Amino acid sequence: MKNLIIVESPAKARTIKNFLGKDFEVIASKGHIRDLPKHSFGIKLEDGRFEPQYRVDKDHSAIVKQMKELAKKSDKVYIATDEDREGEAIGYHIAKAIGKDPEELPRIVFHEITKNAIQHALEHPRTINMDQVNAQQARRLLDRIVGYKLSPLLASKIQKGLSAGRVQSAALKIVVDREREIKAFKPVEYWSIDAVFRPEIEAGLVEYRGKKIEKMSIGSETEAREIEATLKEERFHVKSIEKRQRKSSTPPPFMTSTLQQSASGRLGYSPKKTMMIAQKLYEGVKTDKGQMGVITYMRTDSLNIAKEAREAARETILATYGEKYLPPKPKFYSSKAKGAQEAHEAIRPTRLDFTPEVAAKYLAPDELKLYRLIYNRFLASQMSDAILESQTILFASEHGTFKATGRKLIFDGFYRVMGYDDKDKLLPELKEGEQIPLEKLSATQHFTEPPPRYTEASLIKKLESLGIGRPSTYAPTISILVSRDYIKIEKRQLVPTPIAFTVIEILEKHFPEIVDSGFTAQMEEKLDEIAERKEDWQKLLLDFYEPFIEKVEKGKKEIKSLKKAEPTGRSCPECGSELLLRSGRYGDFIACGNFPKCRYTEAIEKEGEGEAPKPQTTDETCEKCGAPMVVKSGRRGSFLACSAYPKCKNTRSLEKPREIEVPCPECGGKLMERNSRRGKFFGCANYPECTFISKFEPTERKCPECGYPMARRTYRGKDVYECIKCKYREDATAAK
Repeated sequence: MKNLIIVESPAKARTIKNFLGKDFEVIASKGHIRDLPKHSFGIKLEDGRFEPQYRVDKDHSAIVKQMKELAKKSDKVYIATDEDREGEAIGYHIAKAIGKDPEELPRIVFHEITKNAIQHALEHPRTINMDQVNAQQARRLLDRIVGYKLSPLLASKIQKGLSAGRVQSAALKIVVDREREIKAFKPVEYWSIDAVFRPEIEAGLVEYRGKKIEKMSIGSETEAREIEATLKEERFHVKSIEKRQRKSSTPPPFMTSTLQQSASGRLGYSPKKTMMIAQKLYEGVKTDKGQMGVITYMRTDSLNIAKEAREAARETILATYGEKYLPPKPKFYSSKAKGAQEAHEAIRPTRLDFTPEVAAKYLAPDELKLYRLIYNRFLASQMSDAILESQTILFASEHGTFKATGRKLIFDGFYRVMGYDDKDKLLPELKEGEQIPLEKLSATQHFTEPPPRYTEASLIKKLESLGIGRPSTYAPTISILVSRDYIKIEKRQLVPTPIAFTVIEILEKHFPEIVDSGFTAQMEEKLDEIAERKEDWQKLLLDFYEPFIEKVEKGKKEIKSLKKAEPTGRSCPECGSELLLRSGRYGDFIACGNFPKCRYTEAIEKEGEGEAPKPQTTDETCEKCGAPMVVKSGRRGSFLACSAYPKCKNTRSLEKPREIEVPCPECGGKLMERNSRRGKFFGCANYPECTFISKFEPTERKCPECGYPMARRTYRGKDVYECIKCKYREDATAAK
């Protein structure tokens, strides 16, 4: 009978299946198949031991049944989940779900999804590492304890929809603390004295009357003007000229955090988007040699590189760029990240012959950009250092000394691949002692600036430096802070909302360890020790649980409720009870005081402390119930809504949709241009009777298959025409 290989994702399963013959069946569990229950605590504490009550959720019951049936028919079942702790835990739960002993099933691991890597893994199986599983179980139970016990407390004392988490809350405090610094910041005045010497050599004052001048040395206009007046009258000469060569060291290959930071800065990708694309590149994409993974595993904090990959990089550098770009010895890097798992590899391409130029024919535009970043960074990490020449000239007078600096690139080294963004700033050839004319001298006022807000990339860098979280948690942590409305992303900056300050203030006072970076990092280290069999996972949970629960019970009694419940003087139109002004996750709203028996609510917009203004009336009538339509405001601006809400929930745009001169291919009705939160689309005017939708606007070009109009779009990185009816496609660049 066939051998069975179980992985997490369908894409990974398809890629591995391509490498193996008929003797192997590959199936995907589609993520976590067994977890704590969604609607109950799911942890029993008996005799000082924590017993998680794992369940197979409804969404995975069919796949578990299929896996069980295939496992019964198979000679051997291999667990092939990802190589990190989470992958180890998923493998453990798969074994349990299909009725197998997790410590007896063969477990195969690989850093890349290529034919050689899969075959090598099958030749060298191991068993599931229960220490890593227990480390992941401890993390999962810690997160459940904090989330399930603390989140309801916050919701009961502040407002519904709030949550707290072991890593989430520590990260939020970092963002809130930075905002506090910005609000408390008071600018300090300082002045600089700058000069221009012939021919157009810019220099700054570094010494005056024997005193070293630093950034904040000149604190007032009076002092600055006195220096300016004195030096303008003096003659200057070249005091010294210094030239030095220095090396610009090659960057290490990427690990998760540095990839997210670089993709954010260079490509404008969010950490979430970066990881989604990297996952595709790892699990398998089309290449010139078939479907395969083109990068190694993307959740890693290691900078190790396999010996074969290092040698392949050196061969490529020598063949492509020549001897001077190849250092005498291979380069080795080590991670400074706390708890780095050095047994893993850094993120690198799996095939150096799959260059970005070749990849451009197969990858989507976003995939190609990230792949090029990873490919070039890896190759650069094994190249020669760049050499720069720095130049320093000091111009002196009787009372002052100015410094001019310049630099030029002598040897580009790894910049040959990475690109060199800085322009050379060359200084002219001068001689020491030479008199130099002063063209311009000016005093300029400045003020110190507050520290910048965190970006997604800089927050990840901060979390990594503090040892908070691990590669797999950075992007999800930021995503949950945004989804919970604790932070908003404005111009790529993380801005905490008012509710974030309220939550952090309560946690700081009553649960200081939950928002303490040091405590959170220490907990991560203990989880690492569990994985290394240096710490007992049950003891760790018990040591945390007992004092934490005491604080939760104490908080229930001592934390004052901050919930808003202001009488409005109006009666509920549905049950007659008093309507109250309440505060919720999305701001203030009006709700029935008889909740939960009556669930009547009204959305409002408060102006100062007054009552919400009445909606603007219109001449429009609701096409569904005949009631007048009124103008309301939402997240995407103003819109028309039925005044009979909540009995009738009809809404429509204020602007009349543009009609397209193409009939609906399904019912022959009119096609209208419409907008949704996902962007513009073209839908049938007969909706909801006809549900036809096209994301792309039809053009005058007719489909050769059915004669219907075609839309121009990008498909798998190519510019194509696509029929909006039969989906026939043709190359737009070749089309006449």
